Amino acid sequence: MTDTRDARADALLNAVNAEDGQHLKVFLGAAPGVGKTYAMLAAARDMRRQGVDVVVGLVETHGRAETSALLEGMEILPTRKVRHAGRDFREFDLEAALVRRPAVILVDELAHTNLPGGRHSRRWQDIAELLDAGIEVYTALNVQHVESLNDQVRRITGVAVRETVPDAFLDRARDIVLVDLPPRELIARLRQGKVYVPETAAVALEAFFSPTNLAALRELAVETVAAHVDSDLRDHMLARGGVMPVRRRVMVAIDGAAQSDYLVRVARRIAERRGAPWSVVFVDRGRVDPERRERVDAAMRLARRLGGEEVVLRGHAIADELLAWADREGVGQIIVGRTRERPIARRLGYSLTQRLLRRAAHLELTIVATPAERARARHRLRVGNDLGSRREYGLATVATVIAMAFSFIADRFLSVANLSLVFLTAVLFVAARTRMAVAVYMALLCFVGYNFFFAPPRYTLAIANADDVLAVVLFLVAALVCSRLATRLAGQVQSLRAAQARARTLVSLGQQLATASDAAAVRLVGARALARALDVDAAMLVRDASMTLVAETAAPLPFELTPQDRAAADWCEQHGEPAGRFTDTLRAANCWMLPLGGETQASGVAALRYPAGTREPDVDRRGLAMAMVQDIGQALERARLAAELEGARVKAETEGLRNALLSSVSHDLRSPLASMIGSAGTLLSYDEKLPADERHALLQAILGEGQRLDRYIQNLLDMTRLGHGNLTLHRDWIDAGEVVASAVARMRQLFPDTRIDVTLPKETVLLHVHPALVEQALFNILENAARFSPPGEAVRVVVRREAGRLLVDVNDRGPGIPEEERAMIFDMFYSVSRGDRGGQGTGLGLAICRGMIGAHGGNVEALPQPGGGTTMRISLPLSDPPDENR
Repeated sequence: MTDTRDARADALLNAVNAEDGQHLKVFLGAAPGVGKTYAMLAAARDMRRQGVDVVVGLVETHGRAETSALLEGMEILPTRKVRHAGRDFREFDLEAALVRRPAVILVDELAHTNLPGGRHSRRWQDIAELLDAGIEVYTALNVQHVESLNDQVRRITGVAVRETVPDAFLDRARDIVLVDLPPRELIARLRQGKVYVPETAAVALEAFFSPTNLAALRELAVETVAAHVDSDLRDHMLARGGVMPVRRRVMVAIDGAAQSDYLVRVARRIAERRGAPWSVVFVDRGRVDPERRERVDAAMRLARRLGGEEVVLRGHAIADELLAWADREGVGQIIVGRTRERPIARRLGYSLTQRLLRRAAHLELTIVATPAERARARHRLRVGNDLGSRREYGLATVATVIAMAFSFIADRFLSVANLSLVFLTAVLFVAARTRMAVAVYMALLCFVGYNFFFAPPRYTLAIANADDVLAVVLFLVAALVCSRLATRLAGQVQSLRAAQARARTLVSLGQQLATASDAAAVRLVGARALARALDVDAAMLVRDASMTLVAETAAPLPFELTPQDRAAADWCEQHGEPAGRFTDTLRAANCWMLPLGGETQASGVAALRYPAGTREPDVDRRGLAMAMVQDIGQALERARLAAELEGARVKAETEGLRNALLSSVSHDLRSPLASMIGSAGTLLSYDEKLPADERHALLQAILGEGQRLDRYIQNLLDMTRLGHGNLTLHRDWIDAGEVVASAVARMRQLFPDTRIDVTLPKETVLLHVHPALVEQALFNILENAARFSPPGEAVRVVVRREAGRLLVDVNDRGPGIPEEERAMIFDMFYSVSRGDRGGQGTGLGLAICRGMIGAHGGNVEALPQPGGGTTMRISLPLSDPPDENR
């Protein structure tokens, strides 16, 4: 059911792309000269007559008059001039086409390789960018340039075609038009000079353009178009809910032999015919020589170009790993090559094909026979690789000599049977460090040495007793088995080490990314991790204010980006695909550019600069780099979302403060203004009729409410200064008693009926503070205490010196503050039913007090008071006064 759903989703996606302007029309021919360009121009002229905006990007007429005639009257974009090897060439101008942005553009020779200096190394990549921009493209292609058919074309013609187009790109074609011409007519055109000049035509007729070759190429072209039509029909039926067979994955297993690329192409053709996804799988057993590793990497690169998935498994039992992955991924068909098996393994049923046949009865197994020349090449490579190096044979010889020397010394103490263990130990030591052939060589060498020097009769290969024959034979068998097991174990250990190193790198990166607090920290961690793991110079590129990609962080040291690097980085971020070095897009760049894309938007580019002359990273290194970049991109996405969440939280808090401020302003302005308006209205209406004492009382009320408004506005201003960090301290030395006396005097004017008792220390205590701010903070606390103290109860102020600090306690007998709310009363606009925010007040007084005292390095806290009420304690640090004040 899942496979059917996935197939239907793929079909719908193809249908959406077809409806969304990503139209590619390919005119396919069996060979040059069949009339592809002519047919393309004729179709374009028909479209132009229908009113469609058609532009010629680049068309190669090859001097053919009938083809050139079709260009008359059509808009032709200027080409890009490129000087190469002392000559001037014309190249398709991608930038001009994107700026012109026609409905349909003609770009000939799809398989063309661009000269250095362009954005892409291949023309099909230029066309892919045009398609991504929503421009319909007409192009032409010969069948020998199709990547998956490359090996078949070589067998047919004997010519290795280097310029190929990936099948995955051809899958984007909405229409593939077969331009056909019978071989006889094509040969006649060639002899008439309508395809090549006479000198070239003669050579072509003898080689490529033979009737047999043309017939075979013609058949390939027909099969290619038929496969495309079948794929279109399948997608059409799936998109409309039709019933089609379930598409199960095709898996091809490669081992790095010379047949690997051939197997990849076979798998692509089989998967194309079935309309199924496909994967190339390599089982890494830990001991892969550089030459074989290079062939594996080449096969994986070919799989990428053909649209397949690359998979590297680690383990020793190849059949077990392949079958486990096949069952896990829903594979329906396994493709393997016919390899040269060891006769003993084949007879015992241990060969790969026999194990797969025995255990994969539920799967379709395809064994591909390779051409004879590939078998011979594979045989030569296999022999050369498995025999080992001179250094390894030297190690085996030296180890054998050491084992014999030790055995001569131990001969007087140990029996002959025990001496065999010395040789077995030497075999194990060498087998764990060399290849199988070297281990077998040493096992045989030790067998001969043990038999000749120590087995009776000595100094001869003859064996006297029948029991000794069995012992010597068992020694040889044990040596061979041990060497085989040691070699296998060494391979497994090496494979596990590689897997562990990769896992350790990714885990370490994940842990470091988890502790990164923001995007800048994530990029710094990512750059250092990439540089350390891949042994490269790494930089994280982000957009600056001018929308230019710049290196925000780099490791281990900053490096300059070339113009080619910047162009590759721009393209990489815009398209979300690797660019620059080791790719076919802007490969003149010094850096390998990898996108740091999140799920919703691009987060920058990772630039990896390898030393000059470094070969392209192998599959493991490339996979590690891609995995690390993916983790970094996800971490950047998380950091972005966290920043957005924090912004939303701050916005919500700001909105809450704004609402609280508006509520407070509406209440605290309305009450005194209403009182002032009422008193002023009474004076205006009854001025002469009111007694003098009542008029005085009304004026006092107006004055009091005006002062209350003034204090409220001052509190707002003070809070604004504290919130924006604009509070400037003008410190001066002042007696603490003087500050307290000034605040108490202001309180007695505001609350004449409230009794305030003050206790000061006997000695003078000097403070190095901003006197007005400290006085205002103390006044706010006194006002809070006076408002909520019961009538007749005194407010007590106790000043004392303790442990290098000045403590000022303001005690009241009010209702007190609940313990759980004591820390919150210093928050702006915090409201409780009783206390500072109850009934009246803005909720700013204590918040301002905390800010002003905190600016001096002090603090304010609310403490319970025995017997009821609250103690508000101000604590300020004391400094040593200058000499003149002592």
